[in-house]
Amino acid sequence: FLMQTSEMLRKICMRNLVRKYCRGLTAERKVQLQQKVVTSAVFSGKKEGYLQSLSQPFLETRLKENDLNPKVLQLIRGENIKYVTPVIKYDRNGFKARERLLVLTQSSAYVVEVAKIKQKIEYSTLKGISTSNLSDGIVVIHVPEDNKQKGDVILQCEHIFETVTKLCMLANKQSLVKVVKGSLRFRVGSGKEGTMVFTVGPEPQVFKDKTGQLTVV
Repeated sequence: FLMQTSEMLRKICMRNLVRKYCRGLTAERKVQLQQKVVTSAVFSGKKEGYLQSLSQPFLETRLKENDLNPKVLQLIRGENIKYVTPVIKYDRNGFKARERLLVLTQSSAYVVEVAKIKQKIEYSTLKGISTSNLSDGIVVIHVPEDNKQKGDVILQCEHIFETVTKLCMLANKQSLVKVVKGSLRFRVGSGKEGTMVFTVGPEPQVFKDKTGQLTVV
């Protein structure tokens, strides 16, 4: 009987401590924890660098709304901007690297070039999000095969865990994130596909190899 009473008291005490901790959390801290739980579900034990990212809090955004060109703000007016980060976009054909911004709103992802919107992906049409199991910052956003889209979006992000977590949470498509090994296929457009190969080397680099594949080291 004493053992049962002790166990009951222990559970009650633990429950009260948890309740007290939860009530003491700020709104910002709650958001951080929610995001980190999603990051864990997607990346834990799958992608290199995940453990090192645990101690790094996610920022609300890497750039403020005021940092965007007024023309871009006008084009996406009416949408609530949630997250903006600088990215490198790789062309689907020649794989030329181009500086862009990734803008995530409540309903869509935008790839932005200064004052132009280069591509818009509505979350409702998002087919998948792929990244490798290595320590690179490459993410591929897979889009549907229709006339509105030029093909899948190949991006390099400095804060890969943060960016992918924000994207899949806003899109409510956590289950569509895939961490791949070796290589992945992406859609170039007009029914064509390309291949991206992931490998390990002495220094990080991204280039088009002799076979025409995009190689990520």
